Amino acid sequence: MFLSNLLEPVKTTAREAGAILWEMYQSGNFTEQQKQDSSPVTTADLAANSHIIAKLTALTPHIPIISEETHLVPLSQRSDWARYWLIDPMDGTQEFVARSGDFAVSIALVEHGWPALGVIYWPKEDVTYYATRSNGAFKQHKNLINRMQVHQHQSDQPLRIAVSRRQPLQPIIERLHPAQVIEYMPLGSCSLKSCLVAEGKADCYLRLGPTGEWDTGAVQVIVEEAGGRILDSQFASLSYNQRETLANPDFMVMGQAAVPWQQLIKATSSDRIL
Repeated sequence: MFLSNLLEPVKTTAREAGAILWEMYQSGNFTEQQKQDSSPVTTADLAANSHIIAKLTALTPHIPIISEETHLVPLSQRSDWARYWLIDPMDGTQEFVARSGDFAVSIALVEHGWPALGVIYWPKEDVTYYATRSNGAFKQHKNLINRMQVHQHQSDQPLRIAVSRRQPLQPIIERLHPAQVIEYMPLGSCSLKSCLVAEGKADCYLRLGPTGEWDTGAVQVIVEEAGGRILDSQFASLSYNQRETLANPDFMVMGQAAVPWQQLIKATSSDRIL
């Protein structure tokens, strides 16, 4: 009941933050700067971040918040948190700046070290993806709600892989079995590509390169409730709030469990975050 009571207010908060992003996107009334890690941040990220934090604080004043756009408290202060909010106010800032429209709001609730509630809102399409643990995953477009399920891939079909619009394709190709027929599906935003797998439009998404736990928190529960998995490049589980840094290793979002993923995708060890 705790999760179900939170779901609708969190969906509303994500949509409100998305409306802030969309208004600034359409008007062009934002500025961009570089963070210390050289990734971009805009005044739109920060405006959405402030709105989400204010709403979540009012909703659950006793639950702490981790956001990509706020200072991360030391592990010694957060390691014993039983639950916390994990947010990315705008996943896909590069897409926002590049004017593709492929950016999203991401809000997760992590309980006892694992995501239990996830909401992703895509302002351009007015689509909300959401899930709570043990209750299924759903896609909502306006008032139309459909339950999501990963694609039941057949061995004689091409493997549909979601890929970035902004990153080179060759590193992905090198990870795949050369005999497998591949259909590549370009889309912006890490979370939106993961949701493609959850709703069955893609079979897999390989993420190579820097991400944070806020990039996988919400989609972790959405993908799992749709029948898929998110694993690191060694086919091991991700972790949450276990390290001083919240950097993710390279990871894979995989659909149907019956697909022989370890035969189709080469495991690597060089990108493991310790």
